[in-house]
Amino acid sequence: MKEISRLRVKYEKEIRAELTKKFSYKNVHRVPKLDKIIINSVTKDAVVNGKVVDLIVNELATITGQKPVIARAKKSISSFKLREGQAIGAYVTLRGDKMYEFLDRLVNIALPRVRDFRGVSPRGFDRLGNYNLGLKEQIVFPEIEYDKIDKVRGMGISVVTTAKNNEEGRALLELLGMPFRN
Repeated sequence: MKEISRLRVKYEKEIRAELTKKFSYKNVHRVPKLDKIIINSVTKDAVVNGKVVDLIVNELATITGQKPVIARAKKSISSFKLREGQAIGAYVTLRGDKMYEFLDRLVNIALPRVRDFRGVSPRGFDRLGNYNLGLKEQIVFPEIEYDKIDKVRGMGISVVTTAKNNEEGRALLELLGMPFRN
């Protein structure tokens, strides 16, 4: 039997009703929900050493439980010694239960492990209710063993929602447990 994520159950039982009440939606399909989460890690070290991309792929696969896609350069830039089509990083798109599971681990385990953490910036929203967050080190995730990494690398995390504006997106993420700074 397939196990359903704890955060997804919370969304369906509590959060959806709370959002409907707060924004007084008439249609249940208007209530904002998570669409997908994209985690990417790109580095300039990959230009010099091609094996770095393999390390990034392994780390992202360990963190997300899903096979990453290799990110390639779209254009050649001679001053960066970059060729078109050259592997420069990797990214993963999570949907469904894996997405909820990852967000749960990010909010409850990884973010509190960030040094001097006082909450995430509330300014990471675009005008459509999607949230972008940058992490400086991949070692905040407990799946990554500190002894087995060659270099501390950052990653970008994009939380894509079906919200129509920042207010709805922020309300959704706050109810899901995202710790915003005041």
